[in-house]
Amino acid sequence: MELYETLVRLVREVEEDMKKAVGGNKAAGTRVRKSMQDIKDCAQQIRAKVLDMRDSEGGAA
Repeated sequence: MELYETLVRLVREVEEDMKKAVGGNKAAGTRVRKSMQDIKDCAQQIRAKVLDMRDSEGGAA
Protein backbone atom coordinates (compact mmCIF):
# COMPACT_ATOMS: atom_id res chain seq x y z
CA MET A 1 0.00 0.00 0.00
CA GLU A 2 2.97 2.28 0.64
CA LEU A 3 3.99 2.19 -3.03
CA TYR A 4 0.46 3.09 -4.08
CA GLU A 5 0.46 6.07 -1.72
CA THR A 6 3.79 7.16 -3.23
CA LEU A 7 2.27 6.91 -6.70
CA VAL A 8 -0.70 9.05 -5.69
CA ARG A 9 1.64 11.62 -4.13
CA LEU A 10 3.77 11.79 -7.28
CA VAL A 11 0.70 12.38 -9.44
CA ARG A 12 -0.55 15.13 -7.14
CA GLU A 13 2.86 16.81 -7.09
CA VAL A 14 3.07 17.05 -10.89
CA GLU A 15 -0.36 18.71 -11.24
CA GLU A 16 0.83 22.32 -10.99
CA ASP A 17 3.73 21.81 -13.40
CA MET A 18 1.36 20.10 -15.82
CA LYS A 19 -0.87 23.17 -15.87
CA LYS A 20 2.17 25.38 -16.47
CA ALA A 21 3.44 23.10 -19.24
CA VAL A 22 0.08 23.21 -21.02
CA GLY A 23 0.34 27.00 -20.79
CA GLY A 24 3.62 26.89 -22.70
CA ASN A 25 6.21 26.90 -19.91
CA LYS A 26 9.10 24.82 -21.30
CA ALA A 27 10.86 24.38 -17.95
CA ALA A 28 7.64 23.01 -16.45
CA GLY A 29 7.40 20.62 -19.39
CA THR A 30 10.85 19.28 -18.56
CA ARG A 31 9.81 18.78 -14.93
CA VAL A 32 6.62 17.01 -16.06
CA ARG A 33 8.61 14.59 -18.22
CA LYS A 34 10.93 13.84 -15.28
CA SER A 35 7.95 13.33 -12.99
CA MET A 36 6.26 11.05 -15.50
CA GLN A 37 9.37 8.85 -15.53
CA ASP A 38 9.25 8.65 -11.72
CA ILE A 39 5.54 7.77 -11.91
CA LYS A 40 6.27 5.08 -14.50
CA ASP A 41 8.98 3.57 -12.30
CA CYS A 42 6.71 3.55 -9.26
CA ALA A 43 3.86 1.98 -11.24
CA GLN A 44 6.23 -0.73 -12.47
CA GLN A 45 7.24 -1.52 -8.89
CA ILE A 46 3.56 -1.82 -7.94
CA ARG A 47 2.96 -4.10 -10.91
CA ALA A 48 5.83 -6.38 -9.90
CA LYS A 49 4.61 -6.46 -6.30
CA VAL A 50 1.09 -7.46 -7.39
CA LEU A 51 2.51 -10.25 -9.56
CA ASP A 52 4.58 -11.48 -6.62
CA MET A 53 1.48 -11.52 -4.41
CA ARG A 54 -0.44 -13.46 -7.05
CA ASP A 55 2.35 -15.99 -7.50
CA SER A 56 2.86 -16.48 -3.77
CA GLU A 57 -0.84 -17.37 -3.41
CA GLY A 58 -0.36 -20.28 -5.77
CA GLY A 59 -2.82 -18.86 -8.29
CA ALA A 60 -0.78 -19.76 -11.35
CA ALA A 61 -2.88 -19.46 -14.47
